[in-house]
Amino acid sequence: MESGEKKAIGAKSYLYPMPTTLVGANVKGKPNYLTVVFCGIVQASPPMIAVTLGKIHYTNEGIRENQCFSVNIPSRHMVEVTDYCGIVSGKREDKSEVFETYYGKLKKAPMIRECPVNLECRLVDILDFGGASEVFVGEIIESYAEERYLCNEIPDIKKIEPIVFSMYDNNYWGIGEHLGKAWAAGKKLGKISNEKRAENDEGK
Repeated sequence: MESGEKKAIGAKSYLYPMPTTLVGANVKGKPNYLTVVFCGIVQASPPMIAVTLGKIHYTNEGIRENQCFSVNIPSRHMVEVTDYCGIVSGKREDKSEVFETYYGKLKKAPMIRECPVNLECRLVDILDFGGASEVFVGEIIESYAEERYLCNEIPDIKKIEPIVFSMYDNNYWGIGEHLGKAWAAGKKLGKISNEKRAENDEGK
């Protein structure tokens, strides 16, 4: 594999790819949804997730008001409506009818029935690092998916067909081919390393 000199390209959030999600919250009694790509798992147990929203967003008001929100994973077949929710503000247009909304255990975190996977979250904390955004940290109190998106009771990435996002060139992408099994693909290298170590010990 050829390698060249590394070029400094700026202190920016080049974490590729980023998940494309729809964050839901009730605002003034109506469900509102916002496209969010600054989203990530914080820890597995208890399950915690963080979403970063610009302070100007309408959705923030609803998260504070109800102390909960949802993170919905759209499929590649929902690109247009997903992008629409990031273009149009709930302050100017009513997005409550864009999707079929349903509610779970918290009763106040609207979720999108059309999305393959939904995460229902209780607000735990709001972080402010002094920029134009704020981070909402939530505990995932329940996850939902239709049977057709599951394999062995776990969401199947091939069935979900999630949308991923590349920052700064502003493009949506689909998921590619399977590359290997986690915690298994690298075992061969460990075996080779052990064999080399044994050879070195024999040569001493």
